[in-house]
Amino acid sequence: MKKCALVLALLCPLMSAQALTAQQSKMATCNKEATGKKGDERKEFMKTCLSAKPAATEEKTVSDQQSKMKTCNADAKGMKGDERKKFMSTCLSKK
Repeated sequence: MKKCALVLALLCPLMSAQALTAQQSKMATCNKEATGKKGDERKEFMKTCLSAKPAATEEKTVSDQQSKMKTCNADAKGMKGDERKKFMSTCLSKK
């Protein structure tokens, strides 16, 4: 029983530790970059740093599945109901 309690006591803090969210990691990065800045200069730097968009989201790329969906939707314009459902299923499953 004591061993079980000891194991639980040691594992609980590890299980509660969560990965940083995107905002938290951005905050940590901006804080490191702002070292040495003080007052209004730091405040302005942090404001621009935290509001900056990550490079990956600026360049939106269309995945294969998205382009497939767009093409299949365009081809299925006049179809309705089961006919459309069947067409979309076969169209999207093609390689």
